[in-house]
Amino acid sequence: MIMSPLQSVIMIAAVVLGTLTTRFLPFLLFPANRTPPKVVQYLGKVLPYAVMGLLVVYSLKDISLFSGTHGIPEAIALLAIILVHLWKKNMLLSIALGTILYMVLVQFVF
Repeated sequence: MIMSPLQSVIMIAAVVLGTLTTRFLPFLLFPANRTPPKVVQYLGKVLPYAVMGLLVVYSLKDISLFSGTHGIPEAIALLAIILVHLWKKNMLLSIALGTILYMVLVQFVF
């Protein structure tokens, strides 16, 4: 179904409004001169680890050990991510290297 120009403008405005609300609302609710509530501080500490764990589980959920590549490229990339992170302590570098290694393994090796 094709949207009319008015519908397109309304859709874009709704997306802009939603994006701006989620970006600016935390600064309005928790200004810099006030300490955030304990629950917000707690969530700020635990959610990054929970998200990373969720991403790892999601990334590995469809691996079949009994067919295809038997999870070998995933295991190699995961091991590389862990080793690079232990070595450099840089999450962005670890994830980027693991992603590049995985893509090279899948495209050219397996």
